[in-house]
Amino acid sequence: MPAIILCLSHSDGLPVLLGERLQQPIIALGDAAAFVPALIENRAALAVVDAEHPAAQALVLTTKTSAATRRIPIVLVSADAAVRAQAILYGAELALGQAELLRQLPVIMRELARVPSPETLAKLDCDCAEPLPPLAVAGLEAFNRGEYYQQHDLFEELWVATDAPVRDLYRAILQVGVAYYQLERGNYRGALKMLQRSVQWLYPLPDTCQGIDVAALRRDSYAVRAELQRLGASRLQEFDHSLLKPPRWQPPQT
Repeated sequence: MPAIILCLSHSDGLPVLLGERLQQPIIALGDAAAFVPALIENRAALAVVDAEHPAAQALVLTTKTSAATRRIPIVLVSADAAVRAQAILYGAELALGQAELLRQLPVIMRELARVPSPETLAKLDCDCAEPLPPLAVAGLEAFNRGEYYQQHDLFEELWVATDAPVRDLYRAILQVGVAYYQLERGNYRGALKMLQRSVQWLYPLPDTCQGIDVAALRRDSYAVRAELQRLGASRLQEFDHSLLKPPRWQPPQT
């Protein structure tokens, strides 16, 4: 059964293009009041929101602040770079122009349009209630010192050794840290690529996992990505490095 895709749009154009590109039916909605209930009822794997719809940004914010829908990834579609940057700050996993959306759709479906089973989510919640492993503590300490390359090695070792859904937490932190490393080296494309990769691991996680404030990590890394997209490669020198905030976490009691 194909993943269920919802599209909020003020016209039929975008849903039709999505359906043709994916060769599957798309649930098209124009009624803002029906959007969130439809996401829940249909167990949607992905929501595509047309920024031309008057309720677009409000619905992105509503969806991402509701426990029932927060784990459903949202892609906002807009030709306006400022609108796209704002949507990411509101919590959209991706914000793209229409042509770029259609080009990236196979990758988006593979990486974002996944519906974890109830068993996987239950195991993840259980794992998140456990204390941080020593390697994760060492990785976070390195991250907080700005030692992004060192944190990569520590979290990669832990990720490889972990055979449980919580390994996605370690991979997400690892990739955000690598993005910050690339930023400090002036590598715009490398930083943006790693931040985009981290989205697929960050969005399904609970807001707190093993003492780590995942909600803050999402907000912080999304803010970095939004600012990079706003500036573009040609203005990277204007990037405010104070946006590179380390993960917030509760250290173990001694």
